[in-house]
Amino acid sequence: MKELKIFGVVAFFTLLLYWGVEPYAHSQMHKHVESHNFVYDGTADIEEASKEKQEMKKAFWAEVKTIAALKGDAVAGEATFGMCMGCHMDGATNMGGVIPPSLDHAGALYDKNYLIALIKDPAIASNVDHKYPNGTMTHPMGSISSMVSEPQDIANVVAYLQANKSAELTAKEAFTEACGRCHAMRYAKSTQLGDTPSFKFEKDALAHKIKVIEEQDAVKAYMGKLPPDLSMIARARSAHFLETFVENPQSQLAGTSMPRVGLSEKGYEEVRAYLDEIGDPSKPARAIAGPWVIGFMILFTILAYLWKSSLWRDLH
Repeated sequence: MKELKIFGVVAFFTLLLYWGVEPYAHSQMHKHVESHNFVYDGTADIEEASKEKQEMKKAFWAEVKTIAALKGDAVAGEATFGMCMGCHMDGATNMGGVIPPSLDHAGALYDKNYLIALIKDPAIASNVDHKYPNGTMTHPMGSISSMVSEPQDIANVVAYLQANKSAELTAKEAFTEACGRCHAMRYAKSTQLGDTPSFKFEKDALAHKIKVIEEQDAVKAYMGKLPPDLSMIARARSAHFLETFVENPQSQLAGTSMPRVGLSEKGYEEVRAYLDEIGDPSKPARAIAGPWVIGFMILFTILAYLWKSSLWRDLH
């Protein structure tokens, strides 16, 4: 019985560390922030804003709510969306510090209210208006607010995105469109310019590396520093931190240049799945092997105890 008691004590403290101490330690590494479940209604922005900006943000998000209630015309929205294609296209180049994202899956990847807010005022929608004290028209996407300004036009564009740009996307596509323009993934051989191709000649590899460095310099100049590589972020940070940080970066790191991305809950789950896949590729295999290993250890413990009892039975 002594061995079983020792085993029980070891198992207890191991489980306590795994399910108690470690999660608690992670929770203390950053301030606790309530999740808003990827609902973008301006609540967090208004709470965080200075008194001078609170009324402005209340009015802004009230207008977003009004536009969201309008019935959008996807056909009319397609014509208006044509103005967006000059920047949001395959092979787009850096504009103002960052490459404009592809909108191929925008309707599925981003929240409706966020898309409306983004068209109205990109800086306020992404919660980085503190970077533009002279007016949000200086935002790289600032001109859109004058190109598409009527509430019905905004509703029409968003209706078009949700009707025609909502195809199913892979976890990698979600990450690339939402995060890949700023964040590299070295374990996935991905840079701010996309996947790193294979080169036959070293000079071609060096030429590509120079392009990557130039792109990183542009992103660094716009953001203030080069955004971190995200290869291991899923293992370095807790699930709660990642969720609340992606939902609203200012909540965890006030004053950060990272914009709110505006992912829907489904879009975030796809991005998180890719972060898990790259940062912990052996996780599925461990999940399969884990129960078998635990079962073996339990069976081995029982057999070892029975064997010990058998050997010592006649010695007591």
